[in-house]
Amino acid sequence: MSLPAPLTGVVPPVCTPLTPDREVDVPSLLRLVDHLTAGGVHGLFVLGSTSEAAYLTDRQRRLVVETVVGHVGGRLPVLAGAIDMTTPRVLDHVASAAAAGADAVVATAPFYTATHPAEIARHYRLLAERSPVPVLAYDLPRSVHSKLSAGLVLELAADGTLAGLKDSSGDLGGFREVVVGARSLPGFSVLTGSEVVVDAALAMGADGVVPGLANVDPHGYVRLYRLCRAGDMGLARAEQERLCALFGLVGVGDSARMGGSSSALGAFKAALHLRGVIDCPVTAEPQVPLASHEVECVAKYLAGAGLV
Repeated sequence: MSLPAPLTGVVPPVCTPLTPDREVDVPSLLRLVDHLTAGGVHGLFVLGSTSEAAYLTDRQRRLVVETVVGHVGGRLPVLAGAIDMTTPRVLDHVASAAAAGADAVVATAPFYTATHPAEIARHYRLLAERSPVPVLAYDLPRSVHSKLSAGLVLELAADGTLAGLKDSSGDLGGFREVVVGARSLPGFSVLTGSEVVVDAALAMGADGVVPGLANVDPHGYVRLYRLCRAGDMGLARAEQERLCALFGLVGVGDSARMGGSSSALGAFKAALHLRGVIDCPVTAEPQVPLASHEVECVAKYLAGAGLV
């Protein structure tokens, strides 16, 4: 399958189910993909932050892409994260993901060392030059420690380097600037990674959404997307507010003993386990597991959202 231009709709960043000994749980991953496709999603994004890509070995990353691509069988586009510290390492991931059948790759700016905007631009141009599939930028400043400016994104979009942007920056002003600038670039996809301002992003003109919470409630995000596209903003607002309330589950973990990733990803996986989608809710090491009373809180959020 070639990547639609632009890519539109709900494209969940797929969680990576793990076994108790932290190997990829292939049967659970297949059930999760079926759960998402049954929910009506328009594409799948593997090996992003919600997928715990940073915690997976190269072997595990390749297995995830091969498993999802093989199971989807061309019914939906599959995007694969190619996330690493430097351009040569990212190029290795690009080659692996493309060979495994991914329809596009999604890459952050380089990280670890401070990176100048000129170096970021060079990074993306080298990726596009050597990638056999389209390259989307992933704006994730909380992890990469540099922000992709709207001007740079639009420059790289205009010269054909980038096929799209997955924006997880939380900068709505900058996001709007990209949306407005991309109106003259009809093949460029602008996607928000937010769970809680999907209605606002679509109203601005975003092409699609990549919300981690869609793992838990794909039907809800597809319903929200359809309501927004139909112009029924009253019902869309109500659905967004229901999803915002459900998103509260990411905060169930005790911040005195775990980080935000342990809490949020642990909650997503606990919810999927409670819903019978995956066999085991463990997260990758060294993330801290949720306690039993925190899992009970996740169950309450699911009940409040009408998911149990």
